[in-house]
Amino acid sequence: MTDPTQAERLVQSIIADFPDNDPKKRPIHTIGIGVKGTFEPSEVAPDYCIAEHFQPRPKDDPVKVTVRFSNGSGSPKQHDGWNDVRGMATRFHLANDGATDLIAMTLGGFFVRSVDEFFDFTNSAHQTPVKPESALCKIIDALSLKVPLPDPPPGQTQSGNAGTLDYANKHRFAQLAIFQAGIIGAPVSYVRAVYHAVHTFFVVGPDGLRRPVRFSWKPVAGVQTTDPTKAPVDDYLQGELRKRLEKWPARMMLMMMIGEAGDVLEDPTVPWPAHRVRVVMGTLSLEEVAADQVADGEKLSFNPWRLVRGIEPSSDPLLKARRDAYEVSRTRRGVTQCPFLPE
Repeated sequence: MTDPTQAERLVQSIIADFPDNDPKKRPIHTIGIGVKGTFEPSEVAPDYCIAEHFQPRPKDDPVKVTVRFSNGSGSPKQHDGWNDVRGMATRFHLANDGATDLIAMTLGGFFVRSVDEFFDFTNSAHQTPVKPESALCKIIDALSLKVPLPDPPPGQTQSGNAGTLDYANKHRFAQLAIFQAGIIGAPVSYVRAVYHAVHTFFVVGPDGLRRPVRFSWKPVAGVQTTDPTKAPVDDYLQGELRKRLEKWPARMMLMMMIGEAGDVLEDPTVPWPAHRVRVVMGTLSLEEVAADQVADGEKLSFNPWRLVRGIEPSSDPLLKARRDAYEVSRTRRGVTQCPFLPE
């Protein structure tokens, strides 16, 4: 496990990027909403993984699920229309009070490869006064093969973009994720975006075969972002989701990409080739916004290491570090622990 002192430092480094962070709330992905639903595994899912939630179940007894959608910022101020990474943390409720989590975001990869690089990155991402880049500077950046600084949305006076772009220009491994983050925009709905679990896991099949995989959620309704030429709205995502679910369920498909020989397994900054085999592992039906947003949202302690038999973590050093950092966040917020898979 990660040194507890390191885990504390990881959380503190994130908080330092958001001076107005509330210590009683999450250090990042602070603004969120809890939703209730069910998960139905696909017909082929049991052929690839023996995990409980991928096994056939009676139609009248589906796997119950709690999902927390969130904005990426660690600030308690809600800016739904700003360019921002969104999060989707999913809790599968299993037999005998068991559970497993899948934590995903709208970026296809991560910014760094190691804990030390994460500290360097967060130090670069401190909030500074917004200074729009001139058209000439953008052209110079393009000619120099640098990522241009994105224009801030109206009302934004502080941003970490300048520092993260400087980091990207000095560290090639960070460039893809930082470039994607700069153009990701704002979804018209939390359920109209693709969410990636980023890290590699191993799934165990009924024949004992271990496969390296990466998971993602794909919206059945399709992907749609807001019009970037219009002024952003601060608060619409939670209201939109409430109205949507009052009419009909929203569905997300769980996709599993299978790695092959030569694919990078321990570095979340490196994407796998697009032509890798993908398997539909099941369909998530989001049915209603949770009535108790404290119990089914803010007080849930999601953790990417909360796994069940049939799903194993890779040796990705950041995946290992996240386990204890999430536990630090949990204790900091006074949240009761949900058990992990016995080691």
